[in-house]
Amino acid sequence: MSYDIDSRPGMTHGRTLLAMFGFLLLGMVAGSLLSGGIWTLMTGRSVKTLTEDMMDPHFSHAVRIMQLVSSVFLFFLPALAAVRLLHRRPLQFLGFSAASDLRMAVMVVLVMAACLPMVGSLTELNRMIPVPAAFEKVFHELEDSYLQQMKAMARMDGVLDYLACLLIMAFFPALFEETFFRGGVQNLLYRMTGIAWLSIVVTSLLFSAIHFSYYGFIPRFALGVVLGLLFHPGANLRMAILAHFLNNAVVVTYIYWLTLRGRPIEEVMDDAQPLWYGLPAVAAIVVLLIRYRRRAEQVRQRRMPPEDRARDEQWLA
Repeated sequence: MSYDIDSRPGMTHGRTLLAMFGFLLLGMVAGSLLSGGIWTLMTGRSVKTLTEDMMDPHFSHAVRIMQLVSSVFLFFLPALAAVRLLHRRPLQFLGFSAASDLRMAVMVVLVMAACLPMVGSLTELNRMIPVPAAFEKVFHELEDSYLQQMKAMARMDGVLDYLACLLIMAFFPALFEETFFRGGVQNLLYRMTGIAWLSIVVTSLLFSAIHFSYYGFIPRFALGVVLGLLFHPGANLRMAILAHFLNNAVVVTYIYWLTLRGRPIEEVMDDAQPLWYGLPAVAAIVVLLIRYRRRAEQVRQRRMPPEDRARDEQWLA
């Protein structure tokens, strides 16, 4: 007879997943309302001109705070609230307390370094896929809008601005998005189906789709798969957050480096690389992920408390 002493009776993984997406919709509304109030307080501008004003780099601080608040309500709180309905220790369920060590963290750094050429190659592949002219126009407009928002948010006039961007544009998005997608969606799907690859692929598709970028869909999907494979051994959310943060931090750091040299940040967005660059990168990623999984299992078994080992093995004492 299997059991989990921290599970709440009557709540299933499927119902929790549905609740999480319901909370996401509520969070979208609440976050938008709160962000609008923050915008007015910080800028003195009306929300009626918000779309145009957000593109102004002079309002970069307000845009960053709005982005932070929106992400909290859109991703972090919905995942936490939904899992709280299922489990008495939601942070543990989401993967915040999973065992890890320095060697695992180093492997994560190496994996994300190998992801850079892979993402560049997949960006080029994504661009090569033909689309109807009408769709192409819409896709380019979305990319241009995203670029303008990046310009507004990523204005960095010094080291303090750079550190603020690392926190708001790199760390917090990694924390909130990984909590929702890997700790929430992937975790629940795997517990529902018992099929690791299904949970990873479905979550990665959702992760890429929610960013509304056609020309970045394939590379972002591949990145989601890598993040899913880093999370899966032992449901280790901290390692997935670290990987996501490193990916974001590279972009923020590159933008800051371009800013110091007076060069346009469009160079950051144009990260396409020849297709063949991705082949050795993928090979390196596969090898590193295999070694990472072995190490994660060793650390998990060594550091798991006896009571958690009993729950993990689903034995009734």
